[in-house]
Amino acid sequence: MTDRELFKDSKKYIGKEVVLEGWIKNHRKQKEFGFISFSDGTFFTPVQIVYDNKLKDFDEIQKFHIGSSIKVIGKVVKSPKEGQEFEVQAKEVVLLGDCPEDYPIQPKKHSREFLREQAYLRPRTNLFQAVFHIRSKASFAIHKYFQENDYVYFHAPLITAADCEGAGEMFKVTTLDLDNIPKDKDGKVDYSKDFFGKQASLTVSGQLQAETFALAYTKTYTFGPTFRAENSNTKTHANEFWMIEPEIAFCDLNMDMDIMEEMLKYVVKYVLENCHEELVFLDNFVEKGLLDKLNHLVNSKAIRLTHHEAIKCLIESGKKFEFEPKYGEDLAREHEKYLTEEKFNAPVFVYNWPKDIKAFYMRLNDDNETVGAVDLLVPGSGELIGGSQREERFDVLVKRMKEMDMSQEGLEWYLKLRQYGGCVHSGFGMGFERLIMYLTGVDNIRDSIPYPRTPGNCNY
Repeated sequence: MTDRELFKDSKKYIGKEVVLEGWIKNHRKQKEFGFISFSDGTFFTPVQIVYDNKLKDFDEIQKFHIGSSIKVIGKVVKSPKEGQEFEVQAKEVVLLGDCPEDYPIQPKKHSREFLREQAYLRPRTNLFQAVFHIRSKASFAIHKYFQENDYVYFHAPLITAADCEGAGEMFKVTTLDLDNIPKDKDGKVDYSKDFFGKQASLTVSGQLQAETFALAYTKTYTFGPTFRAENSNTKTHANEFWMIEPEIAFCDLNMDMDIMEEMLKYVVKYVLENCHEELVFLDNFVEKGLLDKLNHLVNSKAIRLTHHEAIKCLIESGKKFEFEPKYGEDLAREHEKYLTEEKFNAPVFVYNWPKDIKAFYMRLNDDNETVGAVDLLVPGSGELIGGSQREERFDVLVKRMKEMDMSQEGLEWYLKLRQYGGCVHSGFGMGFERLIMYLTGVDNIRDSIPYPRTPGNCNY
């Protein structure tokens, strides 16, 4: 049986014999008996195994090292220890896989930097058992929300010729001989000789392709890996990360905001209900007040401000900011913090952003100065979701691309979509690792994904 089965209905098993298989997290040895902290990874709280010198292999069991895998046959009994419902009195403890004494994950405090170097073992620690279990549950909750609301799950291509953001920060995909690169008559790389016959890259977003499915199924979503060749070493940037990107036809910006808020609250509520032990641990040891923060989000109503109103609010606050808030410019993290935590104490939508700082596909508003873009800012994190109403007018989209010096080459299909039964449609994107950081309190994106890919780091 599993630890989870035992913990979820422990009263049912009191007095019964069970068979458990898992790993030794800690081993306290005394002259006549010993205690093994045991886990098979299915439940956050470890099982306490008690054995004594009546066992014929007592001396051998005392030599079992931390990290070893074992099989335990024993009786479940009420625990005399306060705060612990039961323990297992071992009748037999069998070594399945030994572990050397220099096993890196010992029962002591390890720095997160050290654990990143031992990324293949860090899921065995309390911190990462909690983080990656929450990641699993949050992933399921996202699919559950969209499936319950009749969205079609769309698998976006990972190799693409389309640059969604127009930023050019993309990893190139090629089979060309890098020691002997073919050149055309102008001395440029001859991509006609490459595998796809054209320049290809790893995707930065599945949004553009998802729009094609939204205009066939009305509601669709992607949830998969994306890549940015951005040489950034901040705590919030990674070069490989996962994105949730829904696209909805016949949906304007206000409806888009409704969906953002509903989806986020659904996922947070699901994690609160299904990861209680993990969240209590993280609240105690990673971010004090984590549970209050998450419960507050679920029970609050988001404020909606235009970008102009948000800047006006910041300027009139009388607060001294390191970066002066200005109309026409982006918000700094300190501005987001003020709006969500001091001014409103609630999530805040900031919408209708200046067109000059937003992407080409966002719908131009009637003022010809702003676009129907929106960011959802949350207390304790800042920007968590970004979205927009997409530009459905062919001529306006073409004009915007020209203004931004963007080539139409490779995006002809995206433009034609506006001519073949186009309609008002909107969508948004949420970085999954940013969500995990918010849910767990870990402050570095490298600790929210099993094997982080950052500049100079491609281990495992």
